[in-house]
Amino acid sequence: MDYITLKNSDLTVSRLCMGGCPMGGYGWGNVEEQNLIDAICAAFDSGITMFDTADTYGLGQSEITLGKGLANKRKDVVIATKFGVRVENGSTFYDNSPAWIRTAIENSLKRLGTDYIDLYQIHYRDGITPIAEVLGELENLKQEGKIRYYGLSNIHKEDISELQDYKGKFVTFQDEYSLACRKHEKDMFELSEALQLTPLTWGSLGQGILTGKYDRSSTFGRDDRRSRDTYVNFHGEKLLKNLEIVDAMKEIAGEVDKPLSAIAIRFILDYVPNSIVLAGVKNPKQLYGNCEAFDWELSADQIEKLEEISR
Repeated sequence: MDYITLKNSDLTVSRLCMGGCPMGGYGWGNVEEQNLIDAICAAFDSGITMFDTADTYGLGQSEITLGKGLANKRKDVVIATKFGVRVENGSTFYDNSPAWIRTAIENSLKRLGTDYIDLYQIHYRDGITPIAEVLGELENLKQEGKIRYYGLSNIHKEDISELQDYKGKFVTFQDEYSLACRKHEKDMFELSEALQLTPLTWGSLGQGILTGKYDRSSTFGRDDRRSRDTYVNFHGEKLLKNLEIVDAMKEIAGEVDKPLSAIAIRFILDYVPNSIVLAGVKNPKQLYGNCEAFDWELSADQIEKLEEISR
């Protein structure tokens, strides 16, 4: 396992972070809590020290499951969660107001079974609350010892001008990035440099398409979000393009004797310096495959091949 220190902080974490979306038990097909808890324990034993979730994943279930899995490991791990997405009366909307931040943190602390969050992140900006007010409340929580640091998620280069005055306050930002989704690549590099933030990539396995388990004939049940057209990696021309990328990955996998998930993660580790890869799993087997991304590097020719096919 490789480790880095998050910018503007004293938090040293693994470059592979266990993602918490599948822990919510919603929209990913069959997910069993005991398998998830076993995977959390396997991650810790494999050297993973960072775990990322959000209060909206499974409407809080992800935080509950993560809290159970890390119950006796709290002082040895970094827990990251997010706020800002509210679900009420069947409606979903964004809320960054200080009042909601206060409510959200108390709920997250209770579900996670802890009295502090290492990294508290704005899941989505609400387009209403001034960033100064958001930071004001986050600083209050920091002074109270309820959070240690705070970060951003789903921001892009057009946000740089607004956030420039707060350079050094935030420590991280998240965005979707993988061999199947490189549309935000330039933004990631610009944000990292301009605001001095450590980038975290979500969707690092393309919601699973980059594991090689799926092809043109694959179908998903109604309880799996990937059945929806909005999950473009599994539909139409995008699916066909992704399968071309997977074919190239398979050739490289044969050369290095690694699973496809490790190839996908290794590309990000090598191509985006000082990044942290988020990857969700349903069971220990998937976790172990992801961990095979370490203690080796892609060759320059292999990186060029993957860069070209996924461009």
